[in-house]
Amino acid sequence: MRFGELTFEEIKQCAKEDWVVIIPTGCTEQQGPHLPVDYDTWFVEELSLAASEYAEREYSVNSLVLPVVPFGPTPEHRGFGSGYIHLPQSVHELVVTAVLDSLVEQSFWRMIIWRGCGQHNLVKVVDQFNETHARKARVFQPTLPYPEIWCRVSDSSIPGGHADSFATSLALHLRPESVRKDKIFNPESRPVDWNDSELDFSRYSATGVIGDPTHASEGLGAKLWQQAVQEVGVVIKQTAESSLS
Repeated sequence: MRFGELTFEEIKQCAKEDWVVIIPTGCTEQQGPHLPVDYDTWFVEELSLAASEYAEREYSVNSLVLPVVPFGPTPEHRGFGSGYIHLPQSVHELVVTAVLDSLVEQSFWRMIIWRGCGQHNLVKVVDQFNETHARKARVFQPTLPYPEIWCRVSDSSIPGGHADSFATSLALHLRPESVRKDKIFNPESRPVDWNDSELDFSRYSATGVIGDPTHASEGLGAKLWQQAVQEVGVVIKQTAESSLS
């Protein structure tokens, strides 16, 4: 299901069989002192691939996962001075639009944008694409289910937001070697106004962490991962079954 590992003839056959295409959009930005800056890119790829496998196994739905776009808008992290690659919103939208147009040219009709960063807003791109290609192709940008998964699996009273116990638990489960365990502590960050058009994380946290990562564990990460894979797998199934009208 890795688009990049197939030949052009194999990809043509996938389009003929109406495979769903997953477009993972990543990000390169600070993740506090204990997680690497590629976390969002790494996680969205791992989740997309695992969910694609799950959808095939559980629902007999086939999907392709594109190579991750590793960069996106990240102005809210500039205040920390390093560790980011920032694409202006307009550039980000042009890149994603070009990807969608390329897929339609190859006769793929159902696509999912799965965001590695919750701050990335591609509603404009999605709406314009769906209007332009009405009744022929459709792209979906699902709401990220992570807060709901956290509340089901763990303690909803634990503050979160960025490089928190959710993200840290997943890293401890899936690639523990990447976590600087000696740098995990509660930074006492302030609540964030996520609707702030000029959001700057450095106003709310001296470390870059939003929330409390000290409740993270490998066991918790395993439970969160299972739930996330299942939920995205259902999204793939629903996309495959969706009408283009």
